[in-house]
Amino acid sequence: MDSGLGLAKFLFPQIPSLANTALLHTLGKTPTSSKWDLRTTLTVQVLRQMMNGKPQSISRAQATTLKDPGVKGKTWVANATIKAPEQQNEGLREAVFEAIEAMKPEDAGVLSYTKPDLADIEIEWTGFRPDAGEKDPLPSISEQEKYTKMMSEPSRKSDTTILYFHGGAYYLCDPSTHRPICSRLAKECNGRVCSVRYRLAPQTAFPGQLLDALLVYLSLIYPPLGSMHDAVPAKNIVFSGDSAGGNLVFALLQFILQLHRTSSNPKVLFYGKEVEVPLPAGACANSGWLDLSRSMASIESNAGYDYLPPPDFDAGYTSRFPKDNIWPTNPPRGDLFCDLSLLDHPLVSPLAAESWKNSPPTWLCTGQEMLTDEDTIVASRAATQGVSVQYEEYEAMPHVFAMLLPALPAADRCLRGWGDFCRRCVEEPGSVKTNGKYIYAKTGKEENIPVEGATTIPLVEARQAMKTVKERRIKAFDAESTKTKSAL
Repeated sequence: MDSGLGLAKFLFPQIPSLANTALLHTLGKTPTSSKWDLRTTLTVQVLRQMMNGKPQSISRAQATTLKDPGVKGKTWVANATIKAPEQQNEGLREAVFEAIEAMKPEDAGVLSYTKPDLADIEIEWTGFRPDAGEKDPLPSISEQEKYTKMMSEPSRKSDTTILYFHGGAYYLCDPSTHRPICSRLAKECNGRVCSVRYRLAPQTAFPGQLLDALLVYLSLIYPPLGSMHDAVPAKNIVFSGDSAGGNLVFALLQFILQLHRTSSNPKVLFYGKEVEVPLPAGACANSGWLDLSRSMASIESNAGYDYLPPPDFDAGYTSRFPKDNIWPTNPPRGDLFCDLSLLDHPLVSPLAAESWKNSPPTWLCTGQEMLTDEDTIVASRAATQGVSVQYEEYEAMPHVFAMLLPALPAADRCLRGWGDFCRRCVEEPGSVKTNGKYIYAKTGKEENIPVEGATTIPLVEARQAMKTVKERRIKAFDAESTKTKSAL
């Protein structure tokens, strides 16, 4: 909502419906009353109304999530900028473009996408500030001094550095919306978080976000002149993200794995020097959006526990969102994030990736949500290929529940486990073994599940479903494009 008044205007018409839902929940007559508490029930109902109501323009929705609320409480934030190399055509861009071509599906044909330049990328160094009061602002000192104070906190006992990519369907949100989660992860891993303000869609299309992520990762390892931070070894870096940020985590991981598949010692040109591109210590996705085609069965079967809007594969690009100054793009594109020809590409939808061999340990968490199938397939496939996978599935929980419903015991358990996994990847890598947990909603009881057998959906079936959706969306896009041209 744009303001407190906007929120009030939105909620006021819903009061009778919310009151009725509260009554039915109390009487045990809602479909989820045996799994959810009242707060969860009402929160999800409000979110559904927001997500499934009359669509806002992309620019307005985006601007709403980019309003910086400021920094207060137990959070350190130090802002910095990662400068793009002046030589735009040096190794990073070409390495990404070559990987896109090499990894495309065999029957993909010619891929169509823009080739964005590198750009300066802002980051927020985020840490836990234990001695601050809940409303204490940051001290009025320089960003470098904030960073120094964050690094000198007695609670920062680990070298763990989490490289964080926020969620928001690639067109919403910002590091400022994810400060609470980043501060909590810094606390739980006893380390720090580098939160990335990557370029958003639709203004920047794939692979712009992948380039941004790669630029920041290499800049952590090989700091450009004038950087706030000292060099961070790859063995101390753990990729993490939620939703679309989880997609970016696993896309970046697949890109690095592709480099290692094609060379025993992969290097790229970075600031005029050839540098190695090592794998990180680990990779994490909380409710990872790993299939941008949204073609898996859980999109429908788990909708009763989620708030995400259902897909419409036959809608054209202008009927999805109202026209504004950034949508449709010029020339029109069938998806906010990428050209439709790329929907089933492994660097766009990591669900489609053939191999996860030689990956560092991974952590995947999902609720009983619309994205469950895609997360489960990736976790299962990686585990069968020898990757150490920690997989957690939470009964009846919606998308990114740990961030939206932080008061739930399940949320606390999720965040503690997430941060501890990151720390162990750095400090105790030998302790990270494949294991799966199913956590029950009401009791918190945990049950072991075999990660390798967590799904019965083979990759070939998932790929076919993705391809089918891609073809439907291309057909709808072409039909709308033809109609639009005819009207001119």
